[in-house]
Amino acid sequence: MESVHRGLTLDGEAPASGDAAAGASARRSGKTSGTARTTLTGWTAYWQAAPMALVFFIFFVLPLVVILVVSFWRFNQYSIIPAFTPENYIGIFDKCIIGLPKLCTTFSTYLSTLEFCLIVWAVTLAIGFTIAYFLAFHIRTLTMQLVLALICIIPFWTSDVIRMISWIPLLGRNGLVNQALLGLGLVHQPVEWLLYSPFAATIAFVHLLTAFMIVPILNSMLRIDKSLVEAARDAGASGWQVLVNVVLPLSKTGIAIGSIFVITMVMGDFVTIGVMGGQQIASVGKEINVETGFLQFPIAAANAVILLAAVLVIIYALTRFIDIRKEL
Repeated sequence: MESVHRGLTLDGEAPASGDAAAGASARRSGKTSGTARTTLTGWTAYWQAAPMALVFFIFFVLPLVVILVVSFWRFNQYSIIPAFTPENYIGIFDKCIIGLPKLCTTFSTYLSTLEFCLIVWAVTLAIGFTIAYFLAFHIRTLTMQLVLALICIIPFWTSDVIRMISWIPLLGRNGLVNQALLGLGLVHQPVEWLLYSPFAATIAFVHLLTAFMIVPILNSMLRIDKSLVEAARDAGASGWQVLVNVVLPLSKTGIAIGSIFVITMVMGDFVTIGVMGGQQIASVGKEINVETGFLQFPIAAANAVILLAAVLVIIYALTRFIDIRKEL
């Protein structure tokens, strides 16, 4: 009887232990499949970003690497010699430090470019901020905001060169502005500095780049909670105080993004300077264009690297004060 009872007990426990083993195996397989799903989910984002990352690498990173490499090559009047040399950078800054306080050609060119950049940035910021403020806080309907914003963007449907050339009939020696000044008796002869001068180049830059300042600032202002403005007014704040203490701090990310757009385009531009400046204004972009025209690609690449470094320093300084990631 005892042996029969022991046999029955063992027979009864065998299925239970088999079920436990099967459950443990299922749990292990479930954990394995869960880990695999987690791994696949973690890699999904990378696979989704891979095509754009590849495009970014081919069309942005790779050309910059090529420019950096070529900037250290030798060259003569006929060919480029792939041999490492720092002479291109040395030649750019040759006698610049020794000649101080007198500015060398390189420092003078960069100073001229920075002056244009600062003037254009200040004017576009003033105009862009004013227009964006008007659209965001004085135009009540969304439809009218869109219509007026579209009017600001419509000039981009035409070429930059066409928009620059359109200033020549206005600012030229026999242009409408000079004719009006002569007709009113304000001047006795045509004003020469209206065209092919720093003034003309500045006007063209402002015309071309103001929209790049309007759009990001308008985007920031449209995100401002209008109740904050109303609360400030109810607390007795004047319009100027509301602007300085409420609107301006909440719009600084848009100002930073617009500033980056304007600064990068002015620093590297050579077409506007050449057309509106009458080839009489020095700029880094025009210098690089001239060097490539004479097939001096290594020295042009070295200047491009230095210009890129200068622009990156300016952008870094902006991002140190303003976190533009809040706008993205």
